[in-house]
Amino acid sequence: MYVGVDYYPEHWPEDMLEKDLDGIKELGANMIRIGEFAWHLMESTEGSFDFSFFDKVIEEAKKRGIDVMFGTPTATFPAWLAKKHPSILSKDEYGHVRAFGGRRQYCFNSDEYNRYAAKITEEVVKHYANEPAVVAWQIDNEFGHEGSDWCFCEQCHSSFHQFLEKKYKTVEELNERWGTIFWGQTYNEFSEIPMPVPTVTTHNPSLKLDYSRFRSESVNGFAHRMTDVARKYAGAHQPITTNVSGGFFDKAFDHAENVRPMDFVSYDNYPVWGGLTEPIPPAAIAMTHDFNRGLKDQNYWIVEELMGAQGHNVIGYLPRPNQAKMWSYQAFAHGCTNMLYFRWRGMTKGAEQFCFGVVDQDNRYGRKFKEVQSLFSEILPYENVLNQKVESDIAVLYDYDNIWSWKSQVQSASFDFNAELMRLYTPFYRHNASIDVIPADRDFAKYRVLLVPVMQIIDDELAARLTSFAEAGGTIIFSFRAGLKDRDNNIHFKQTLPGPVAELAGIEIYETEALAAHQSVPVQSTDGKKAEGRVWRDLVTVTTADVLYKYADEFYEERAAMTVNSFGEGKVYYLATGLATTDLEPLALNLIQEHGIWHAETPEGTEAVKRDNHLFLMNHTGIEQKVMGESLPPYGSKVVKLT
Repeated sequence: MYVGVDYYPEHWPEDMLEKDLDGIKELGANMIRIGEFAWHLMESTEGSFDFSFFDKVIEEAKKRGIDVMFGTPTATFPAWLAKKHPSILSKDEYGHVRAFGGRRQYCFNSDEYNRYAAKITEEVVKHYANEPAVVAWQIDNEFGHEGSDWCFCEQCHSSFHQFLEKKYKTVEELNERWGTIFWGQTYNEFSEIPMPVPTVTTHNPSLKLDYSRFRSESVNGFAHRMTDVARKYAGAHQPITTNVSGGFFDKAFDHAENVRPMDFVSYDNYPVWGGLTEPIPPAAIAMTHDFNRGLKDQNYWIVEELMGAQGHNVIGYLPRPNQAKMWSYQAFAHGCTNMLYFRWRGMTKGAEQFCFGVVDQDNRYGRKFKEVQSLFSEILPYENVLNQKVESDIAVLYDYDNIWSWKSQVQSASFDFNAELMRLYTPFYRHNASIDVIPADRDFAKYRVLLVPVMQIIDDELAARLTSFAEAGGTIIFSFRAGLKDRDNNIHFKQTLPGPVAELAGIEIYETEALAAHQSVPVQSTDGKKAEGRVWRDLVTVTTADVLYKYADEFYEERAAMTVNSFGEGKVYYLATGLATTDLEPLALNLIQEHGIWHAETPEGTEAVKRDNHLFLMNHTGIEQKVMGESLPPYGSKVVKLT
């Protein structure tokens, strides 16, 4: 099992190296992660490759029994490359060149950048292929982060035309499927098709969706090419990964496809970031772990675990004593097997001066050092438990086509996909049930409960698999706008909503309404419980379903707001409006109990996760809590063996 830190020795005087590594060893670490931002140090002028600095770092690490994850440095290219080939720089939607000076400013479709990136990757991997201390390769850094997944340069425009021609074969086919007759947008040739840059009103929704798909192919194509290079030259003992950043559903690339050719998933876990006055909710943090575990259906690493306050320009919330340690326990509970903290020492120069680390600028081994040290010593005995596969009976389904479809036409000003996914996830999380978050094209037959948030793109193939799942005894929960669109981002013609799953849900929808952020609509359950619906409302007419909630306003009191339909051996629920997660917790508990799913009732703000014959207990609050018979101090965490 690896525990350690991200270390940037090139940021500090060389005479600090040995003392730093002694401190890292004292911390209890057995791995450092290096190299990912050091292209210029490795190739200061074109073709002059020099790895002597990192040779020394690795030799000193080896003396202390510390292994290395090495990052290929393509996220931050050298200034000489931008000067020689300015075409490698990406452009924003306004056509502005993203100047050298930040990071990830490269265009994924630049032939020049692909050539230089492949060369530096080849050289560094070849150099360390036989180095026993280099035990893993990280490709690039946080693909698509900070808007780098988008580019609107001429190279991308030309590549987009090629993408469309390959997909549609003829421009006549594209015109038909996009419906370009509308607003007279019919094309005579592919070269006439614009990118979705600013225009009057808006672009065709089909064009927008296809541009997102093209962006995904661009990002993932580059990632796969660099992975192939590393794979060709890496030693047999050197698996390959990349570090996934947060905000998965806000990015323009399919993450499961991104990591498909890699050996394992790594994640950068930041429950709080600059500008936030408090961390994101515990359920949202848990979901990010479940998402990363679901990318390859296997346990994963964390290669950047937050310790200090973070921020590039605005500094965020300072994790309270033991809170970052508790987040680490939560990560291990959800499937993390190896963990590196960001970072060994906070930098005193450059854009990340306010990204604090285990040690700060005073070079003092203080509270944060001791907190990490205690985590390492406490978690290492549980290596066998952590390596056990996480088994879940509940799955959340997502589909990037669907997410990008919502972005092309948000419909409700208060809509946010992340919030709608969490609306279904959180009630089950609150009962401490294990949940997988997986792409909708996966085989989901093994699960007992499927949560299907705002899946407006449902094709016949997915509808058939959902139907089979319910027939076999599974439970499905859909939320509003399900089954609205086809894969071309067009509304299903001659189909009553919810389209391909109308019979499955036992309902029909004839009218709908978007709700602004300040709006809510009254609803009432069949047993008299009053609640509010937000964001959206489908006005549901039941065919074979039973009503659980109705709208309670004068015009629509005969329309259902939530239904359940018996289908085969299973049940299908339809949530037609945005009920609060607290309103859905009783339903979640009922389904958990019906299906015999392990769960535990714990105080609000606490969490219990069962792994093998152990319980991981976390207190996300600033007060002492009693959890599963154990007293946890503020932000406390522990592992308890079940007897």
